[in-house]
Amino acid sequence: MSAIPVHGGVRSDSAAFDPQSGAWVERLLFNRRGLVVLLCTLVTVLLGWQATRLELNASFEKTIPGSHPYIQNYLRYQHELSGLGNAVRIVVAQPQGSLYDARYLETLQRLSDEVFLLPGVDRARMKSLWTPSTRWIGVTEDGLEGGPVIPDGYDGSPAKLQQLAANVARSGEVGQLVAHDAGSSMIFVPLLSQGADGQPIHYAALATQLEALRERYQAQGVQLHITGFAKIVGDLIGGVRAVLGFFALAVAIAAAMVFGYTRCLRSTALVVLASLVAVVWQLGLLPLMGQALDPYSILVPFLVFAIGMSHGAQKMNGIMQDVGRGMHRLVAARMTFRRLFLAGLTALLADAVGFAVLLVIDIQVIRELALAASIGVAALIFTNLILLPVLLSYVGVSPQAAARSLRAEQAADEGAARHPLWAWLDHFTTRRWASVAVLVAVVLGLGGYAVSRQLQIGDLDPGAPELRADSRYNRDVAFVNQHYGASSDVLAVMVRTPEGQCSNLETLSLVDALEWQLRQLPGVESSNTLALLNRRMLAGLNEGNPRWYEFLPNQDMLNTVTASAPRGLYNDACSLLTVYVYLQDHKADTLARVVEHVEAFAQTHNNERTQFLLAAGSAGIEAATNIVVKQAWGLMLVLVYGAVTLLCFITFRSWRAVLVAMLPLVLTSMLAEALMVALGMGVKVATLPVIALGVGIGVDYALYILSVTLAQLREGKSLSEAYHRALLFTGKVVMLTGVTLAIGVITWVASPIKFQADMGLLLAFMFLWNMLGALLLVPALAHFLLKPRAIAPVPGSAAPLQARQA
Repeated sequence: MSAIPVHGGVRSDSAAFDPQSGAWVERLLFNRRGLVVLLCTLVTVLLGWQATRLELNASFEKTIPGSHPYIQNYLRYQHELSGLGNAVRIVVAQPQGSLYDARYLETLQRLSDEVFLLPGVDRARMKSLWTPSTRWIGVTEDGLEGGPVIPDGYDGSPAKLQQLAANVARSGEVGQLVAHDAGSSMIFVPLLSQGADGQPIHYAALATQLEALRERYQAQGVQLHITGFAKIVGDLIGGVRAVLGFFALAVAIAAAMVFGYTRCLRSTALVVLASLVAVVWQLGLLPLMGQALDPYSILVPFLVFAIGMSHGAQKMNGIMQDVGRGMHRLVAARMTFRRLFLAGLTALLADAVGFAVLLVIDIQVIRELALAASIGVAALIFTNLILLPVLLSYVGVSPQAAARSLRAEQAADEGAARHPLWAWLDHFTTRRWASVAVLVAVVLGLGGYAVSRQLQIGDLDPGAPELRADSRYNRDVAFVNQHYGASSDVLAVMVRTPEGQCSNLETLSLVDALEWQLRQLPGVESSNTLALLNRRMLAGLNEGNPRWYEFLPNQDMLNTVTASAPRGLYNDACSLLTVYVYLQDHKADTLARVVEHVEAFAQTHNNERTQFLLAAGSAGIEAATNIVVKQAWGLMLVLVYGAVTLLCFITFRSWRAVLVAMLPLVLTSMLAEALMVALGMGVKVATLPVIALGVGIGVDYALYILSVTLAQLREGKSLSEAYHRALLFTGKVVMLTGVTLAIGVITWVASPIKFQADMGLLLAFMFLWNMLGALLLVPALAHFLLKPRAIAPVPGSAAPLQARQA
């Protein structure tokens, strides 16, 4: 082989290259390339087989903050509460006429019986018109009478239907199980956390069964409207096929854009392959660790692929340029590994930190997302920082592509005019343009911060915000809220008393006072308590005279009413009362208003005999979740920025360089929060991870550009020359990956799952702004902060990052 020009003091033909040069990691890997490829192949086959065992499911318990006091209270009394946790509501509507129709009631009975036998149903607490627990009570001249709502000897005759209507009117179920217009009735289906086999409920299977029931019974002339956590999860899992389609589209877009940049099929294929191998490793490791994917973490594999494409493109670009300078592909691979391994490792560790800080959030579904993402990033260290350069050392790159990659640099060396884009970007290294850029960034930052102060915690829309407003589920929610006085957004206050003292006059007086106050709050539709039942019974016992609709301070009367009250209002030991508060929606403001009032009431009136405890019910659980998310939001940002700052300092050994890398990230975060406000997004379980991910992933761009810029400054070059070399070496790929990833994720806006569309929009915004920050703000900040005298050599630094011919 003919002699090749010396590169960085090392001869670059493979025969003359010293295989014992470089750090011990480089020698270990490249001197045993065959073994590295063999081990990675075996691991890929093994984990690929394991990935076939990965399940897609969700758990209600994983979406709630288990250690929050509200949730602890709920879990402590869960078995004594009536359907205040995970439940499904099936509304069976009669399109024409009323429910007092023999054919309708026969259909309702068959459906109720089928639902009763579904796996995971808490059969003892299930309610419909046909369950024995649905009873009526009335006052007659002979005293109190009652019985099942369905009359004895029901045969569908007009007389029995008329009696049924009378029973329903006396049952108190109008607005609860029966619609106000009598056009539908509800089957209330509380769910257990585990099935009869001891395994967690498989929500995808349950949702499929519910949809099958909907299709079959709607063919019989009724309409079904189904709400509840299980149905939400089912719809989310149902949208996974679309997500997989978007994943495939993103892979295709990334591959096409990388190929369009390089015009080298073999290297493009290897970059895509290495990134996909990381995804396979991640998916294969999850079942080994007893984990499953859920709708909230289904997008993590794409993020891993996206990060892999970003780092892989940098390695490919470095090798391509070195080959273009005349290096052998093995030497080029080793030199690129030597130059970019530290920057790539730091960037991946920053990505991992962005995910890992989510572990501090006391919501299991977010912790599992963080674990899955961290596993994926760990896989990328092996597949993209190690396996990819090793594979490229075998395969190499197209000679034409390698020559094309150096045209701009060769033109610059020959004194030709710079490319118009590079020339324009170079303006930001001058004082005038740098000052304008920094000033604009400050104005945008202040404006973004001011708008982000309006960012709210929790849901801002009715229904299930994870789904589209016009989705079938949200249309079902709207139907239920329109026709029933008791919405599905229930917040329950637990009132603890000594055993056998739940009907105590003093206790019920406090419950009555709290209930009256809550009814005056905006957003509260109705309520139900044992105190309210006493008011109704007293009026009923006095010929329905509204003058008697009063809470009577008579202990004997209270004991009589309590004895015949439904167990949903108190437990068997008469030591726990339940205050049901039915809300118009579960928006953040509504929940915060009610919770704040109950907390203030409890602080004033709690005593040794009576304690008011929050919270149960779907809205109560969501209120606790909002509190945890709000607390975690600030802590998460502090941790992710602190950790990424530390990693940058370890890498650069310069606080000035750290500022140059971090300030664009801070600006992007503030603008992303302002965008959330503009788009009506709240901070919740689905959106909480996005900002942390954006910080961790976004620092990659600054790391690659700054690493080369600092190396050139240490060689004595001016900022303009250093930045230009950084643009030619890594900046082109930063632009490529930033645009590619933004285009890939922006396709998610067409997803039927709204929170995935929101994540796609936010991530696309952060990818683009982090890229622009690296290209525009990094040189501008460097003009003021990276003075040549302030850039000291890093102790033990390797060869210069920018490879050039001697």
